[in-house]
Amino acid sequence: MTDAAQPPGAPPAPTADPLQPIVLIVDDEAAHLESLKHIFERENMRVLCAGDGEQAVAIAREQRVNVVLTDLVMPRLSGLELLKALRLVAPEAETVLMTAYGTIETAVEAMREGAYDFITKPIKRGVVVSAVRRAIEKQTLVVENRVLRAELESVRGAQGIIGIAPSIRRLVELIGQVGPTSATVLILGESGTGKELVARALQQASPRAKRPFVAVNCAALPETILEAELFGVEPGAFTGANERREGRFERADGGTLLLDEIGEMPLHLQVKILRALQEGEVERLGGKAPIKVNVRLIASTNRDLKALVDAEKFRADLYYRLNVISLACPPLREREGDLPVLVDHFLRRFAERHQKNVRGIERDALSALAAHNWPGNVRELENVIERAVVLCQGDVIDRALLGAPFGQAGASPALSGQLQIPIGTAMAEIERRVIDETLRQSGGDKNIAAKVLGISARTIYRRLEELADPSKEDS
Repeated sequence: MTDAAQPPGAPPAPTADPLQPIVLIVDDEAAHLESLKHIFERENMRVLCAGDGEQAVAIAREQRVNVVLTDLVMPRLSGLELLKALRLVAPEAETVLMTAYGTIETAVEAMREGAYDFITKPIKRGVVVSAVRRAIEKQTLVVENRVLRAELESVRGAQGIIGIAPSIRRLVELIGQVGPTSATVLILGESGTGKELVARALQQASPRAKRPFVAVNCAALPETILEAELFGVEPGAFTGANERREGRFERADGGTLLLDEIGEMPLHLQVKILRALQEGEVERLGGKAPIKVNVRLIASTNRDLKALVDAEKFRADLYYRLNVISLACPPLREREGDLPVLVDHFLRRFAERHQKNVRGIERDALSALAAHNWPGNVRELENVIERAVVLCQGDVIDRALLGAPFGQAGASPALSGQLQIPIGTAMAEIERRVIDETLRQSGGDKNIAAKVLGISARTIYRRLEELADPSKEDS
């Protein structure tokens, strides 16, 4: 018995390829049903057939279906009613509607109810095959992203540290072991690997979880300001010091202090840090009495502190005092299997933040990301995905949205030029030249040009029309 002849409720027929796309065709006209069946079998798809909507619902309950291709006007259960029923029994399946009675109102209602596409009879082979293939691609992407999200929840570690790579799992295990102690921790790793995230995870795993977490970037502040920020200031300590100010050690009392990029700290301040660690007290600039502080110190660096010690640029006694426990944050290029999980995590975060209906990323785009070396690590990936989400006008990110160096093969050279514009050129003329040059380098493709310029293709059409007829700009 073939798939087409299977009665409702029958067990699934065996198939040689479990990944073969499955299309359920629903039509009350037997000849049309048979014609479509042959079309999609020649497209190397597995085909299931139903003569009405009720039979289709019964089949969808029992079978895995990628796409349902259904007539709109049928007895007992219409195409729209079938669409609503499928959302309950086969929510992962995409639906493409066919009708000889297509109207704008019907199409809008079908799309509102969740139809992927809407085509009119007489059916053209190329049109229906293209619509079903696009629906399969979307359905596959949605399912893959759902699986990724399930994996994401299962691998979400301490304080949001995400990953399935052995190095990340080991890091999470160490955080669980070290966090509850009072040991000083040195976090090592390249820029962008998530060192502060690890420090916060250590805080959350400790008895100090509800106490302050205070971070200071030793490389971001000038030497004189850094000292005042760390230890505080008494009035009159220096010109302009008119009031008492607590330092970061005092603010972190009872909690955790992170000294980020500690390898950049001047030597004379290292002495004061060492004393604070050993004595449990600090002294404000201009102060006359020490102040007791109970602080767990965590330091992080992207530099080789041992090499700095050997070069006499970092104190050996402080190095050994900090390096009680060291945790290494692996670079993204060494985190096998983590990139898709991180992409999905950032995609969901930024889609929610920017109120965008972005649901997934194309395989070609994901492959381009996987081939990158990621010198900026997870922070670089985060920025790339946020940019793509912001620029995305549909619900799936494609390769062109990723920008350089991830854009479509061959696209970068065509869009890598410079435009020289004399000073004094009118703004309207500058805008026209920029649009014209971008279109020229994109081969006249307004969609690519629009993505490069960060606007919609419709905006390009409108601006070109306005620039050709300045009177329209005021209309």
